[in-house]
Amino acid sequence: MKSFIISVIAVLGFSFSSSGQDLAPYIKIVETDESIEQSSEKIISVLKENSFQVLGSYHPANRSSLKVIVFTRSDLKNTVIKVADRGALAAAFKVGLVQKNGKVTISYTNPDYILRAYLRGDYSTHQTAFDKFSSDLKTTFSAIGTDFVPFGGTVEADKLKKYHYKIMMPYFTDPVELNEYASFEEGLRVIESNLKANKGETVQVYKIIYSDEKVAVFGVGLKSKEDGESHFLPKIGMDHAAAMPYEIILQGKEATMLHGKYRIALHWPDLTMGTFMKIMSTPGDIEDTLKGICEMPVSDKNSK
Repeated sequence: MKSFIISVIAVLGFSFSSSGQDLAPYIKIVETDESIEQSSEKIISVLKENSFQVLGSYHPANRSSLKVIVFTRSDLKNTVIKVADRGALAAAFKVGLVQKNGKVTISYTNPDYILRAYLRGDYSTHQTAFDKFSSDLKTTFSAIGTDFVPFGGTVEADKLKKYHYKIMMPYFTDPVELNEYASFEEGLRVIESNLKANKGETVQVYKIIYSDEKVAVFGVGLKSKEDGESHFLPKIGMDHAAAMPYEIILQGKEATMLHGKYRIALHWPDLTMGTFMKIMSTPGDIEDTLKGICEMPVSDKNSK
């Protein structure tokens, strides 16, 4: 009987500690003497060798000392799309490369952190699949380095599904509406056309299209020196480069984005209010830029 009670206490203790686990948004793989381009080639190679799909890459804030590689995998894409409320945002993961003092630090977005935040109550439904994805990713990146040190601030695991920065701040469930179209196909055409034209000093880093479900996700680099990544990344921390690019999601006829006060805080959870105030205009600036990407051309408006 005594051993049974001890076992129960141990199980309860384990459950409690698991539910109270703190998670970080990024995992450092290694710090290397190799250049960003050399490291980038290795990362892309090991991802492809292990059945991951590389979606795109770019230099955030127009800096050669920063690079992001975006990737996914078929099983992840096919699972997250089952979550109707913008689950497709969780299909893309990123590797960040940051060069400082002759060294390049390589990190990636933590699947456990991002998936819990973006899929919320649906995370546990598919946790077995997500655990495999996370484990496979670690095995893949072991060919690059073996540090696997979490960093970037922490949030308690159970709080990620209802994460917000401070009281009265937006949640995942408070998206910004960018535009509504006559059809999914029209929205896709407009967004793709504007990104192709680099409207608003932007660049398309990647896109994921689910034709049957009428869902599309676009990763958008914000290249404006006045109010884009060059403006806000140096203020809040370029070590978190893997937070970029920002996303537009088109679901059916409606294009939305995660509110900047939610998304920035989620990817920089250790930001002080003082630092956040230094980029007070950034959420609105991003919204204005992405609304421009989703805006119908004047010629199209006049033809209706």
